[in-house]
Amino acid sequence: MTDTVPGRDHIGVGVGALVFDDRCRLLLARRGGAARNEVGAWEFPGGMVDYGERLADAVRREFREEYGIDIRVTGLLGVFDHLLPDEHQHWISVTYLARHVAGVPRPLEPAKCAAVDWFDVTALPHPLSRITEQNLNAYRHLPRETADPKS
Repeated sequence: MTDTVPGRDHIGVGVGALVFDDRCRLLLARRGGAARNEVGAWEFPGGMVDYGERLADAVRREFREEYGIDIRVTGLLGVFDHLLPDEHQHWISVTYLARHVAGVPRPLEPAKCAAVDWFDVTALPHPLSRITEQNLNAYRHLPRETADPKS
């Protein structure tokens, strides 16, 4: 049986989250040289969903495995088409809103993640990945009570 590559040979399914800390800052990660796409761009962290895994469980697992932190999912931001025609990739990205619960974020897979840090929503680094730009646009259009990072 030939191995297939998610996002290239078939549509990949990923999860991510806008994670807020107790100072209402957002966690972003910079994509490293071994990332699947958009190397060097900053993103809201996440990863692939494993077969048989629930979406919210996948996002919590990814944050523990790749950044060493625990998060609490507080809501669903949305489901997005993440199309990267220049890289011949197609992903469906499920993005959550979440709160940081425990741990100090650090890149546990440095080849895939070059840096991780907290940023004020008004002072985000650049460049941002395409899906992060889509997520930010959706977040900025949420009703105030839904978008409140203190909830």
